[in-house]
Amino acid sequence: MRIVFATNNQHKLSEIRQILGAQFEVLSLADIGCHEDIPETAGTFEGNAMQKAQYVCEHYHLSCFADDSGLEVDALGGAPGVFSARYAGGEGHDSEANMRKLLSELGENNNRKARFRTAIALLLLKDGQTEQYYFNGTINGTITKERRGTGGFGYDPIFQPDGYDATFAELGNEIKNKISHRAQAVQQLSQFLMTHL
Repeated sequence: MRIVFATNNQHKLSEIRQILGAQFEVLSLADIGCHEDIPETAGTFEGNAMQKAQYVCEHYHLSCFADDSGLEVDALGGAPGVFSARYAGGEGHDSEANMRKLLSELGENNNRKARFRTAIALLLLKDGQTEQYYFNGTINGTITKERRGTGGFGYDPIFQPDGYDATFAELGNEIKNKISHRAQAVQQLSQFLMTHL
């Protein structure tokens, strides 16, 4: 089954392809010739995900899903949240700068509780109609005081999921792809697609 994942983030793409498995051919934005920077101006993960999926549906007439994910840190009032990828400002997604800023803002604060959240919006084109669905995943954990591990991407080196004594960057993709916020949401998406298509 072919379906578009509205991203050009190679890390996310390979993660999703691994989780969904061989029964799905997941196409990226580049695969369908979409090179626009699709706006993400909503105030929620769900809103941003739907914005991206709707753009692909309207312009390319293909069934599509999109995700928006972020890190919410309790001591920072839920920041960086929807601004996770651009937390340090500037152009593009600078993971090192984002982690530096986050660790600096937290300082020596002992409340390190945080969670990763993912929202997936799915738009299915069926008989000229569009059907909308949402899938969500959350994983709770803590922010470490220093980077640990070389795997993963984004904030993975400073996020330690509850029940583990290693960060996402130390755990490796096999474990991360079973327990992560994105894995939870993608499993729901996969089960839905298998039973509805």
